[in-house]
Amino acid sequence: MLLRSLASAFLMYSRIPMPKVEWREENRRYALCFFPLIGLVIGALLFLWDCICGILFINSMVRGAVALLLPVIVTGGIHIDGFCDTIDALSSYSDKSRSLEIMKDPHIGSFSVIALCSVMLLQFALLCEVNNYAAVAVGFVLSRSLSGLAAVTMKNARSGGSLQSFSKPAHKQVTVAVLSVTAVLCAAAELSTGLTTGVFVCAAAALCLVYYRFTAYRRFGGITGDTEGWFLQITETAILAAVYIAEVLAI
Repeated sequence: MLLRSLASAFLMYSRIPMPKVEWREENRRYALCFFPLIGLVIGALLFLWDCICGILFINSMVRGAVALLLPVIVTGGIHIDGFCDTIDALSSYSDKSRSLEIMKDPHIGSFSVIALCSVMLLQFALLCEVNNYAAVAVGFVLSRSLSGLAAVTMKNARSGGSLQSFSKPAHKQVTVAVLSVTAVLCAAAELSTGLTTGVFVCAAAALCLVYYRFTAYRRFGGITGDTEGWFLQITETAILAAVYIAEVLAI
């Protein structure tokens, strides 16, 4: 069952080849426990790429551009899609039911294009400037740990959908325990990369989680699969900014 849950998580949230498993609830019981492993893959590739850049003296712009694309390549952009759908819904300033309808619309709106371009540009600039890629790499695991915790502890705005298909069959006690331990280990890893950096990153991630709950409940009546993607994007951007600010203050 654990291997099937692992495969289900990677098949849904990444483009990493995995054995096909039946779409059954019992095969997704522990899937969210393995969600941070996708972040671990991204982080490992990011750290490896940074090492290669150092060895080959690759300039910062090429380093930043490839680093920006690595999460997209691994995930297939599934979280970016959720980010755009959520921005469209938030930008409409409609009531909850109408906002959820807008979120389901497969078409992309102008506001989400503007927001996505702005976020990607900011991430690119930060990836070109930061030196502590280890802290950035751990951030991909931390963001997914918090996202998984949100999925099983926060109210779902819909009775169905992709999020419900993973959160409903989840063994909640085990999932919360595993993801909580993972988040704590990530916090410890962040602190090991530098005390100031670790504190800033953990504070940024925690603030994003609080902001996520407040915004999702107020605007949508709960969270959805799309808002989870939105949360990952803003959290990973905030973590990058936290690492950069910590480095600037250390100068």
